[in-house]
Amino acid sequence: MKRMVVTTMLLGLAALQTGSSAQTRKQNWTHLVRIAAWGLHRPGDAERIVREARESHVFGIEVDNDVTGRYESFLDASEKLKAIRDVADATHRAGNRAFVYIAGTECITANAENTPHTMGKDHPGWLQRKITGEPATFGGGTAFWIRKGDEDVWITPYATEWRKIYMERVRQIAATGIDGIYVDIPYWMTHFDGWEDSWASFDDYTVAAFRKQTGLDAKKDLKLGSFSDPNFRKWIEFRIQTFADFMAEIDRTAKSVNPEIKTIPEIYPGIEEEAVRVGADVYSLYPVVDAIAHEYEFGSGDHMASSRTLLDWFRYQVGMQSFRAFADGKATWILNYSWDGDPKVDKRESMQNLAMSQIMAGANFWDAPGHTMAGSNDLPTRREIFAWIAKYEETFFHPRMPMHPIGVYFSPSTRNLFANEFIPSYQGVLILLMQKHLEYQIVTPRTAADFKGETLVLPDVQLLSENERNTLRAFVERGGKLIVTGHDAIQLPPSSRVVRLSECPGKSYMRALNRDFSGTSPALAQEFLSNLQTTAVLTVEASPSVATHIASVDGLPYIFFANFKGLVGGKNPVQSPETNARIVVTRFARVYFLPFLGDVEELKGTSGKKKITFLVPPINKGAVVWLKVNGCATHGLDVISASP
Repeated sequence: MKRMVVTTMLLGLAALQTGSSAQTRKQNWTHLVRIAAWGLHRPGDAERIVREARESHVFGIEVDNDVTGRYESFLDASEKLKAIRDVADATHRAGNRAFVYIAGTECITANAENTPHTMGKDHPGWLQRKITGEPATFGGGTAFWIRKGDEDVWITPYATEWRKIYMERVRQIAATGIDGIYVDIPYWMTHFDGWEDSWASFDDYTVAAFRKQTGLDAKKDLKLGSFSDPNFRKWIEFRIQTFADFMAEIDRTAKSVNPEIKTIPEIYPGIEEEAVRVGADVYSLYPVVDAIAHEYEFGSGDHMASSRTLLDWFRYQVGMQSFRAFADGKATWILNYSWDGDPKVDKRESMQNLAMSQIMAGANFWDAPGHTMAGSNDLPTRREIFAWIAKYEETFFHPRMPMHPIGVYFSPSTRNLFANEFIPSYQGVLILLMQKHLEYQIVTPRTAADFKGETLVLPDVQLLSENERNTLRAFVERGGKLIVTGHDAIQLPPSSRVVRLSECPGKSYMRALNRDFSGTSPALAQEFLSNLQTTAVLTVEASPSVATHIASVDGLPYIFFANFKGLVGGKNPVQSPETNARIVVTRFARVYFLPFLGDVEELKGTSGKKKITFLVPPINKGAVVWLKVNGCATHGLDVISASP
């Protein structure tokens, strides 16, 4: 593919120094984790787990004995609580941190056929149900973690008796001194075969709660699956709010005993339509928890690193950057899988690709073999990756602050009701900006009022609240430029500061990428790009197969490169080196280069008229480049220009 010459923006030195105090605010341990998992089953496990974690540079140990998700310990947790206390003590003696797995709304009873008491037998009224009344009860083989003879049930969070016991177990776990509670898949049951379109749950507890909140009968007053039905829209909002409230109560309950404990849900849906179906929307959850562990499968994409396409890799970057925007300074963990026995693909390369793609996006790395949580595909490779991340953790995990970004608006309400239209537009715009190596910022209803960029793109946004409209109107009134693509929900009069593009460039670009990624150039979207209002003082040149993220870290401009050039899913996990990248800056700058799994070197530039060009060494997988600006704050940076 041909090299693309692009521009982005860099603040003057004075402005960079102004923002540095916010960037260096204290972060907690969740921001620095290098995660691996162990089962916590036998006496004496604690010391072994902590020793093995230290040997492979793990910081942030996940242990699994699942108090709430196994009926026996749901009733009597004493033995498991002692094991959790032991591992917490051992972890702290070693200067590490540990968090313990518990199930959300799922509960398994082992050997159920020969056991008189199971969750389903004892409490059938607690179970989630289809609108036809069928309970969420499953057996061995339904999912890989359910053994033959087991009973697997999914419980409504509105079952008051269950919730009381559940919160007591949370309180007891917090009292052990463990550093975190890791809540796995707190969902409505809509992800097993036959339940995808159920929009559950229609059990008596949930139906009563919905009636109390809305006055509606969920069994009679909804057109199930009809997004145009106002009552069904209320059902969608109710289902999402349910799990935000549930996680908020877990967090309050745990912190009432141990104020320092962290609450971390594991969620597999990301920004796509699946979040609406299962009711676990990470945008809604981030404000009520301390971090989120994303088992992110990005819609219909392939979540195994060894088999991803180039487009999959870029969509993955969009998802992770969205999570970072939703998090608003909290940590983002990614539990994903690099390799599952593919004989044509080297597992070590796949592990490195996955780690590189995550840390360049500012997320914490957690890789496990196949679809398990514990273990590693290749322990020496994990050890190497974790040792390197530990050495450069400030580079990757200190807060990344915007400088002069182009904003891209994520609309939760539009995603909830029009996901199939909104997501391609949103992804297309962001991939385009990554390939053009322009600084961007994902803007949400929670952050729009603080957005300081010059241009904000609304990618086929169809629903806006009155508060959102007022915020966007104020942005235009203070000199900002809105680019509205596709539908127009902004309701502003014609203005030179409001550009309306009826043909959505994001959707068009995604269609082209789906047809032929390597043959698609950002030049196809030149009309859209020409409308972007920027003041270019820094130029980045690289292939469109390289995703670029630009931000200020500790007051300095950073460029994070993720190279996917040459990757072929299921065939080739080794990138073609990016050899044409270069940075053009003004005078008064020193430039440093850190390749993935390598060491820092200072780059030598070639001087020109009012600028210096730095050739970036070959980028094999990923790299970071940052600038230190020489001179005093009053000098700033000279403005230069560059054409796309």
